[in-house]
Amino acid sequence: MKNLMTNSKKQAFREGFKDGIPIGLGYFAVAFSLGILARNASFTPLQGFINSFLNHASAGEYAVYTVAAAASGFIEMAIMTLVVNARYLLMSTALSQKFDESTSMLDRILVGFTVTDELFAITIKRPGFIEPIYNYGAFLIAAVCWSAGTSCGIVAGELMPVRLVSALSVALYGMFLACIMPEARKHRIVAVLILISFVLSYIASRLSVFASISAGTKTIILTVVIASVAAILFPHPEVEDDD
Repeated sequence: MKNLMTNSKKQAFREGFKDGIPIGLGYFAVAFSLGILARNASFTPLQGFINSFLNHASAGEYAVYTVAAAASGFIEMAIMTLVVNARYLLMSTALSQKFDESTSMLDRILVGFTVTDELFAITIKRPGFIEPIYNYGAFLIAAVCWSAGTSCGIVAGELMPVRLVSALSVALYGMFLACIMPEARKHRIVAVLILISFVLSYIASRLSVFASISAGTKTIILTVVIASVAAILFPHPEVEDDD
């Protein structure tokens, strides 16, 4: 019986690792672009690696590097990261319903720590209860690629000319456009809110009343205000369960 359980765990780990390979490859490409930004914020390759291993969201890392480059405080950085990563609280809540009662608290915490959009997707679609060892296998390859991509981006940024680094930084904007445009095309309200956020961000950068506020704090304020107003005025309709 013990051998069967061991073999089952090994199989689950291998499946997770295999499913995490394509995710990791995509992470490496995105993290490389973030590494360019991290280099501009004076992060070393080791610091970038550690930050990426502990922060598994492109938006969250972008916020960290942007706030750091603006010489903002740690409190602003923590708040901004919490705001842009808040969706993971909902994902972890959804995953918590798929745990077997015998799953230890440590495994529950570690699975929550490994949650990303892509890892959530491959976990939630697996039948039956969550096997933490499966998540560990997927997270291992995905996190290594994500962290290594950031470090490689920083190293490349240090070796390349300043003008080329500046040009590659544009890839970040392309990455975020690729994230928001599909939703904007499907939902007119989202498209309007994106345009409103662009306009308000520009206005905030020009108004003298915001002159004493750092860029990181401005972003936090705009994110919370726009998201709150949108949630109140245009709530997302609940999806009815067909079962």
